[in-house]
Amino acid sequence: MKYVLVTGGVVSGLGKGVTASSIGVVLLACGLRVTSIKIDPYLNTDAGTMSPFEHGEVFVLDDGGEVDLDLGNYERFLDVTLTRDNNITTGKIYQSVLEKERRGDYLGKTVQVVPHITDAIKDWIESVSLIPVDGKEGPADVCVIELGGTVGDIESMPFIEALRQLFFSVGQDNFCLVHVSLVPVLGVVGEQKTKPTQHSVRELRALGLTPHLLACRSAQPLLENTKQKLSQFCHVPIGNILNIHDVPNIWHIPLLLRNQSVHESILKQLDLTSVAKSPDLQEWTSRAETFDNLNNTVRIAMVGKYVGLTDSYLSVVKALLHACIACSLKPKVDWIAATDLEEDSALSMPEAHAAAWKTLKDASCVLVPGGFGDRGVRGMILAAKYARENKVPYLGICLGMQISVIEFAINVLGLERANSEEFDSQTPDPVVIFMPEGSKTHMGSTMRLGSRRTLFQTRDCLIAKLYHNSDYVDERHRHRYEVNPDMVGMIEDAGLRFVGKDETGKRMEVLELPNHPFYVGVQFHPEFKSRPGRPSAPFLGLILAASGQLEGYLRTHQNGSP
Repeated sequence: MKYVLVTGGVVSGLGKGVTASSIGVVLLACGLRVTSIKIDPYLNTDAGTMSPFEHGEVFVLDDGGEVDLDLGNYERFLDVTLTRDNNITTGKIYQSVLEKERRGDYLGKTVQVVPHITDAIKDWIESVSLIPVDGKEGPADVCVIELGGTVGDIESMPFIEALRQLFFSVGQDNFCLVHVSLVPVLGVVGEQKTKPTQHSVRELRALGLTPHLLACRSAQPLLENTKQKLSQFCHVPIGNILNIHDVPNIWHIPLLLRNQSVHESILKQLDLTSVAKSPDLQEWTSRAETFDNLNNTVRIAMVGKYVGLTDSYLSVVKALLHACIACSLKPKVDWIAATDLEEDSALSMPEAHAAAWKTLKDASCVLVPGGFGDRGVRGMILAAKYARENKVPYLGICLGMQISVIEFAINVLGLERANSEEFDSQTPDPVVIFMPEGSKTHMGSTMRLGSRRTLFQTRDCLIAKLYHNSDYVDERHRHRYEVNPDMVGMIEDAGLRFVGKDETGKRMEVLELPNHPFYVGVQFHPEFKSRPGRPSAPFLGLILAASGQLEGYLRTHQNGSP
């Protein structure tokens, strides 16, 4: 196995994940098979219990793994299906070592960070890198490993040591280290500063690892004398100093790296020059250029809880982007804090209230994404009511679907106190109830998680047509509460149709409102499987409806062809 390790220095959030994904894309374009591993040095076992405000969204995999959002980047860029083991955390490593210690596997030895923790890290990397993730037989050619955080963090020390040992054991020809660093420009001086990168590389070398390539993040392209200075002080050949400057869209990064011959440097280091071909990135180039040249926009009102940090809904934003490009449109996402729509904010923050409602009414469609807790729920209900009554295309995902059911029960069925048990345990009309297979005491991994099958109850529904007239679909879930099956009959009698259910028929997966341009709720999270060039069906339907293209699309695709 050949390894490409991507580390970061100076500050976090430089784009190591996108850099690692883009390197994978270029190697794929050279005809190599690629897998990836993300190392997160935090003590949490997984990302499942972390706040989206702090850490961005929790990405869910087919096997139910709740992982870092960078794994979503890998899946989208490399078009692979990863497992929970492709995300290594300090918590997982220590847990596995302590379980062994309790079983007596270490035979009376003193269990220490070196060698026991470092050995566990190496073993994990070596075994996971062999698991195929692209649907083909046998292991991949190259494993791209991203080490989260910055070099020098106390949490990442055991991982750096393990990776140093791995480099030593697999040999020079099987290991390539790419270090991502910041080259800032100080406003007063106006020159590109190399000192932060020098310090970062010095720290990395002090820990026993020397970078083969430097990927420098900067606002503007690097000047030649900056590159020479970095080469001289960081002991990296000038041809191996890559510049990842700001670009119009994320799809330019693999092209930027290809144009700087990143593949030649990596293939030479990994002794793969003889088996790789010249990179074919025609599809990426046309996608990046198509997006740059789009002029027409579509306004999407995103009514959510975590709108202060857009990474909280990263996959939803990407899924909207994929759908918009398929419709030759540029997405204009208008973020609306659900609390600003509520009556209370009209008194406490009248300006924010008025602005939120104006934004909602100016949008071509409304999207209510997933979330937990009762903050902003009344605002989301008002947004769903507005979309339902004014025939504005609406997509509710997970919580957004439950919101549309609660809204329908209140305003159509006249059940004034209808609610979800999550928000009001005493409600006389619980239209959404706690899922019996969950746990009320443990937060981690107790939800309905991962890929589950949804059976369409009829082919004569929008969603089945958008899924190419399929009888079923497998999508990823992450929730604890479900539409109450005892109230489904009453809701359907009033006009809301549950057109997708699970195999037992007890769990409502998809709802639609007939005689509405597009009013759809899905209990699953279709955004996790959306890919560039293969947009997710519910998102595509929303954008098609918002831009008046839905009927024409269904007419031309009614034979089930994609």
